[in-house]
Amino acid sequence: MAETLIISQSADKASKYKTLVPQIEALISGEPDLIANLANIAAALKQAMNFFWVGFYLVKNNELVLGPFQGPIACTRIAMGKGVCGASWKEKKVFIVPNVDEFPGHIACSSDSKSEIVLPAIKNGEVTLVLDVDSYNLNDFDETDALYLKQIVDMIERFQ
Repeated sequence: MAETLIISQSADKASKYKTLVPQIEALISGEPDLIANLANIAAALKQAMNFFWVGFYLVKNNELVLGPFQGPIACTRIAMGKGVCGASWKEKKVFIVPNVDEFPGHIACSSDSKSEIVLPAIKNGEVTLVLDVDSYNLNDFDETDALYLKQIVDMIERFQ
């Protein structure tokens, strides 16, 4: 079924998220397939928020493996503790990185990425995947992004 996003034209990112989050929930609520839902979430976030790269890395065989994403090609596998995604997985916490060049051990999948936010999805106490969002701009992510992206990750946790 084709869906159309209603995207707030407001310059305020909180307003954009407030419009987007319920639409994502409606989009995935009737679909049981995780990969299909992750693909639509990545597309919706990229379209509505105009991020450089949005995607998911899934925990498989003790490494993060690239899942559905929107943007240029990306790193395929990431070890636990490596880069921002691996650190988020290992520490089970959200990472907001204002300047990726200053993050120890950052994995540069693209030199166009300047800042990043990564959020883990946790089921039964274990990280199952991470949501990775990159920006063209330095210092582009803050607690507003963390708040609303966490709501989306919470949806994923409920549907896993």
